[in-house]
Amino acid sequence: MKQQGEERFPYLFQKGSVGRLETLNRVKYAACCVSNYNNRDGSVTERELARIKVIANTGCGIITNQGAYPDPRGEGKCYYTQLAIYDDRFMPQFEKIADMIRQNGAIGIQQLLHAGRYGGVDIGYCVQPSDVPQTLPHFRPPRAVTKEDIKRIIGEHVDAAKRAIRCGFHGVEITSFMGYLLANFCSKFTNRRTDEYGGSSRNRARFMTEMITAVKEGIGDDHPLLVRLPGNERMDRYGGNTEEECLEMMVFAAEAGVDMISVTVGWQESPDTIFARDVPPGHWNYLAARAKKLIPNVPIAFGVRLPDPVVANKCIAEGQFDFWEVCRPMLADPEMIHKIRENRLDDIRPCIGCVLCLARLFRDIPYVCTVNAQLGHEVEPEYHVRPAARRKKIMVIGGGPAGMEYAVTAKQRGHDVELFEAGDRLGGQLAIHADGDLASKEDLMRLTAYYERRLRQLEIPVHLETRVTADMVNGFKHAFDVAVVATGAKTAADKSIPGSERVVTVEDVLSGSVECGQKVVVLGGGQVSLCVAEYLASKGRDVSMIEERVRIGYDASPTWKWRHTSWIEELNIQTYTRARVKAIGEAHITIIDKKGNEVVLPADTVVAGNRKSQQSLVEELEFLVDEVHVIGDAVLPRSLHNAIHEGYRLGTRV
Repeated sequence: MKQQGEERFPYLFQKGSVGRLETLNRVKYAACCVSNYNNRDGSVTERELARIKVIANTGCGIITNQGAYPDPRGEGKCYYTQLAIYDDRFMPQFEKIADMIRQNGAIGIQQLLHAGRYGGVDIGYCVQPSDVPQTLPHFRPPRAVTKEDIKRIIGEHVDAAKRAIRCGFHGVEITSFMGYLLANFCSKFTNRRTDEYGGSSRNRARFMTEMITAVKEGIGDDHPLLVRLPGNERMDRYGGNTEEECLEMMVFAAEAGVDMISVTVGWQESPDTIFARDVPPGHWNYLAARAKKLIPNVPIAFGVRLPDPVVANKCIAEGQFDFWEVCRPMLADPEMIHKIRENRLDDIRPCIGCVLCLARLFRDIPYVCTVNAQLGHEVEPEYHVRPAARRKKIMVIGGGPAGMEYAVTAKQRGHDVELFEAGDRLGGQLAIHADGDLASKEDLMRLTAYYERRLRQLEIPVHLETRVTADMVNGFKHAFDVAVVATGAKTAADKSIPGSERVVTVEDVLSGSVECGQKVVVLGGGQVSLCVAEYLASKGRDVSMIEERVRIGYDASPTWKWRHTSWIEELNIQTYTRARVKAIGEAHITIIDKKGNEVVLPADTVVAGNRKSQQSLVEELEFLVDEVHVIGDAVLPRSLHNAIHEGYRLGTRV
């Protein structure tokens, strides 16, 4: 008997096919590049195997294992702890992974990832079709490959593909996404060759089509070969392929006999955003639809910035693509497909498009997820929710992300939990700043709504508009064993500055309790200051920012800093770094700039953007409750992932 979600989303849960194989459903787990959980020599770790066990249980019809580099020199190696598949000695680890995937009825695909322009992480150089200088300084200097190199590289891919099949994978995926080797040959930007591998679109595609032909011949028709290709490189600034040329490459791949095309977007060097919160969900769907129209007989997989199963089901129904390819949403919630099958969409922990995963990945450290604190720690027993040894009565003070995550986790372990929030709604600073966010507010609001639902489901009492004091706790007469202080941080003026009484806070502005004048000066250059500055500038205010540090956005995620930089430029926000405030007047502010000069700026409104932790309760509660713990911004003002992860970790332990 079908479950409710299977009735509601019939196209997601209908059987599909790739090559000669039938799939359980139309959902493909994307490789998500690499995890950085493994060893420097390319061997797998127990940490990775524990993660694969989770992936194998996601319920996807096709599961793609993360990219492994296929060459012994390491020219294709992009990340310090990327898996290797260039030698038989690595086979036992891939046999374990393939077996886990097969046990759950999924089609297992091993991705081969030769990073090309972004490779050579251990050897100090990279290879690509032509000697085109890097645009980003952290990548290695390039060497152009010879025709002999091309034959060798193709042969190494064939050997690696055969090895993957012998390990038990059903098929193989070669990848041209994110600007890796296939993309380097296909793109006008990095392929400036004058031989048969360069020039026209078909010549630039020759390396790819020869590889497809060779790999298919090597693994046989019973084993599908997939390829990931960009529908849009987002490299116009550098003279990359047009959208039309990207689609041409897909046609060439289809003609060469590939069994599925995964449509992606962008390179690592792309100056534009691709799958972050500032891109509306579904924005790139048209690329998959164009590909499907051009290549009706080859299955198209797609899922770039498409976290919504309702839209995905509709797209498959309308023939825009054949498989919903999911990566980041299942980092956020590995149970997503099972919840969709049970029609429990509101129970899905949402991916908020913050791309913290990529920020970590691109710096060669293990990726994590803002909203899923367990990701990457599945092998560690202390990261699992287990019954508490002793049932405790716990009060959580603060209804922001840290407090809500802790309350939910602790309740699941069997504790009696109550949550107290001074404001009239849950969400804390997250809810306040969502109101002024220029990216997708809905992503942040969905996260708050998710927590509210979990609190209700777990029947955790929530006391809004209740400011906890030491006297209140004393009045409880030791009714609580534990107090968790999750009071967060608030913006405040530096009272040592003359005129500081005229300063308003970010909370005042974003909550609407203060109406700003036309000329606004924001004190501070961190994430919170940027949020309010961008919000006010988008409303037509003339905004300046004053920051004592060397740069604006010092605490922003590396993959999000560029977005703030572009908004500052687009909204004409004036920034003063290495500057300090001398005095605040009625309609102006006096600063000392980085050269030591005194500068007077017009200022109808001055907004304090620097955050201070709210810690007064910590000391006051020390002798009123058996245990007192502090989490989130109440410890130190930081990012959303710090708050959620600390709430979860404390929840699994106390």
